[in-house]
Amino acid sequence: MVSGNIFHCRKNSWPTEEYINKTTLQLFDFDSAAPPEQAWRRRLNSHANLLKEFRVTFVEAIKMVRLGIRMWSYVREEASHGRKAPIDPFTRESCKPSASQGVPLGGMGSGSISRGFRGEFRQWQIIPGLCEPSPVMANQFSIFVSREGGNKSFASVLAPGQHEGLGSSRKADEQGISSWGWNLNGQHSTYHALFPRAWTVYDGEPDPELKISCRQISPFIPHNYRESSLPAAVFVYTLVNTGKERAKVSLLLTWANSIGGNSHLSGDHVNEPFIAEDGVSGVLLYHKTAKDNPPVTFSIAACETQNVSVSVLPCFGLSEGSNVTAKGMWSKMVKDGQFDRGNFSSGPSMPSSPGETLCAAVSASAWVEPHGKCTVAFSLAWSSPKVKFVKGSSFHRRYTKFYGTSDRAAVDLAHDALTHYKRWEEEIENWQNPILQDEKLPEWYKFTLFNELYFLVAGGTIWIDSALLSSNMRNSQDQVKEPENAVVRITEAKVDCRKREVVECTTDSTYDSTDSRGHNHLDEKHYRDISHANGSVNSHRNGNSTNRLHSSSIKNLQQDDDNDDGGRFLYLEGVEYVMWCTYDVHFYASFALLMLFPRIELNIQRDFAQAVLCEDGRRVKFLAEGNWGTRKVFGAVPHDLGTHDPWHEMNAYNIHDTSKWKDLNPKFVLQVYRDFSATGDLQFGVDVWPAVRAAMEYMEQFDRDADGLIENDGFPDQTYDTWTVHGVSAYCGGLWLAALQAAAAMAIQLGDRDFAETCKRKFLKAKPVFEQKLWNGSYFNYDSGSSGNSKSIQADQLAGQWYTASSGLPSLFDDFKIKSSLRKVYDFNVMKVKGGRMGAVNGMHPNGKVDETCMQSREIWTGVTYGVAATMILAGMEEEAFKTAEGIFLAGWSEDGYGYWFQTPEALTIDGHYRSLIYMRPLSIWGMQYALTLPKAVLEAPKINFMDRIHLSPVNGGLHNETGLHIVY
Repeated sequence: MVSGNIFHCRKNSWPTEEYINKTTLQLFDFDSAAPPEQAWRRRLNSHANLLKEFRVTFVEAIKMVRLGIRMWSYVREEASHGRKAPIDPFTRESCKPSASQGVPLGGMGSGSISRGFRGEFRQWQIIPGLCEPSPVMANQFSIFVSREGGNKSFASVLAPGQHEGLGSSRKADEQGISSWGWNLNGQHSTYHALFPRAWTVYDGEPDPELKISCRQISPFIPHNYRESSLPAAVFVYTLVNTGKERAKVSLLLTWANSIGGNSHLSGDHVNEPFIAEDGVSGVLLYHKTAKDNPPVTFSIAACETQNVSVSVLPCFGLSEGSNVTAKGMWSKMVKDGQFDRGNFSSGPSMPSSPGETLCAAVSASAWVEPHGKCTVAFSLAWSSPKVKFVKGSSFHRRYTKFYGTSDRAAVDLAHDALTHYKRWEEEIENWQNPILQDEKLPEWYKFTLFNELYFLVAGGTIWIDSALLSSNMRNSQDQVKEPENAVVRITEAKVDCRKREVVECTTDSTYDSTDSRGHNHLDEKHYRDISHANGSVNSHRNGNSTNRLHSSSIKNLQQDDDNDDGGRFLYLEGVEYVMWCTYDVHFYASFALLMLFPRIELNIQRDFAQAVLCEDGRRVKFLAEGNWGTRKVFGAVPHDLGTHDPWHEMNAYNIHDTSKWKDLNPKFVLQVYRDFSATGDLQFGVDVWPAVRAAMEYMEQFDRDADGLIENDGFPDQTYDTWTVHGVSAYCGGLWLAALQAAAAMAIQLGDRDFAETCKRKFLKAKPVFEQKLWNGSYFNYDSGSSGNSKSIQADQLAGQWYTASSGLPSLFDDFKIKSSLRKVYDFNVMKVKGGRMGAVNGMHPNGKVDETCMQSREIWTGVTYGVAATMILAGMEEEAFKTAEGIFLAGWSEDGYGYWFQTPEALTIDGHYRSLIYMRPLSIWGMQYALTLPKAVLEAPKINFMDRIHLSPVNGGLHNETGLHIVY
């Protein structure tokens, strides 16, 4: 797809040589110690400036005053029950957001800890839905160096001094961490990030004759459904002695018994040393959580080898009353470079008292010969086997399927991380190298593509091992075969919304993952891998690129995973918007899961398919208007899977009644068909088909003038939930047109010919009406109303076409209209905003002024910008696509940007204010990669053109059809 040298940016955006001396790089040219050529880079002494949060204008505040009053009341009501409201704009974190983030630790779904680029461990999300952003400053790596002969010695924390939380004074009698040697300047130390790995290179700091590389490795491995769930990370230190004297080097990892915030002060925490197999030893830290949350166990460990000696200090404190103080521990390391071997037999410590901070330390010491090299490996693991939600439901995390639920599983996790990390790296490199080595792709794109995946770890993800499909979605006795011309007739599942038996959503709050009540079950023998029918995957469509999708494409899973359904997965809309799997946003983010963990993506779709066929009659007050409505309506796709009791109590979002939103149901149909077409998974199609029909039929109520098109209702009834829409809209109307095509194509493939015919008939009726009402000769108007922004240029106006092209369906419009609209967006929404250096603003008036109708119309949405760029790629506008997306890199990730790295926000304003950091939607950059490397099944779809196979009969009618559904061959 990408052709020639179309990019005007320099070939190497951030050459390694500009950050690390070439001689030093050559010294690290072994054992993966050298940072890669393409990576996001920072010097450790870079200033981590505070970020600027958005503020509504006076006019916007006046419009939102009633909403604000109702929300304030709701937030207080939730707090009175010990719950956090899913959206709380009134509470501000004590730790102000800064440009300090880095690659997070661990795999997906088992709790996460982020690590700033300067070395601090921060952004703690161990308990579902709760995030503690402040760093725990006792958690550090430190180094102690002594030269043979005793002439030189160095001792320093391996992080720049005077971090937040340390304070500026260092009294001589201070017993806490300010007594440590915070001697690192950071001027000659650099950080290099390529998720899921990061490298920190200390080029002669603190010892001018010692070169140090620390690489951080986490088991995020696409298509590996076992190790990608592990809460563990490895830190591999490579030491190179350039001096003439032998050097004794001791590396130290200190760790507080804490899960962030003030949790270390709650008391009853216990530390215990351990010795495991293969030279692995360390300390277990048993953490007793507050509010009856499940306990957490940390393991810090190092691997002893012939040249590396490991010792531990199971307990030290930060105050004068401690048996061993932080100052005493530091003095011991400065003097001896290690702890007493007898500490391993000390057994569990006494439980800590309230107000006491209990810490542990692991030291690994080695002699490094003159001009010699040495490798020292540490691991960090944590085990919190049970997930407990506020309203009582509990589940076992995914990794417990392989490691059990014992609190000592952290020992095995730490051991396996230290003994398997080289294989992890090999698999990660095999996945990343085809993209990194593609010379046709811009450098910034390559590493930003991988680094945006941070959200799948740091986005509050939960991954449990739970059966999926219940009998109301699958007849487990029917074996699905690979048909050439399968004919599917509809039976049992009645999907006419007006003639149905409602399946009530379960509200059982005592559900455990070992209990199958009210949940879907996946018969594993029927599961067909997502890529079974895909074969090889084409690279860029010009056929000349070396960038073939390796693991990043849809591929066969490992043999040992063949009977694994993939479990159930949740991820937050954002750390500020605490709702699980927000579906209107998942529409953008889901490309990453489809390409990298397709079983997870299909199972999320199965969860929503079951939700479509559910009804929850409880009454909810909607905050925007103050009216009351039903929590979950049959046939409507829920906004989210819930907050305090996901899967059981959906639609935590309560600002608007989302059963009246116009984008959720079409987005469900489009995502299902994209996944179905990309994977060729017939069983998946059969599983979700009743919900697809129900979702389509539900939307008929919004076609009030019988012209085939749905109409918006004069309020923000779509993902832009402050941006009012009147009549037919480019965004929702385009999604509806695309959904009609997708439903028709899916129906014909499943053999439901009557429904295919009704969808195609509806599409042929609706399309000319859409164009007549919205096409103005160069783009599609925002809506068909008469408001001041009805003729605005919406960046996202071709969202339906994006999915149509991504699924191999015929284009919604002729090529001229598609390219003309995208060109208008590029010329106005992109290039008229700081010369294209910020992305695409959501709304722009045709006179070239930003649409300031509401806060969202004037915002730049990072994920939408990536989505627009993906649409441009699919339309053959590659140069415009990468220029558009580069704006998000420049504004968020570059050295001259606003500091949004590893916390990409939902939105930013032209003056650099953010809204909602660490947000799901920017994962849509993988929509660009999907567009560049479409699966074979999608590329070949135009040859088939399912729409042409639907022959219309003389019979006319709506979407209702009561025929019906089982498989016959």
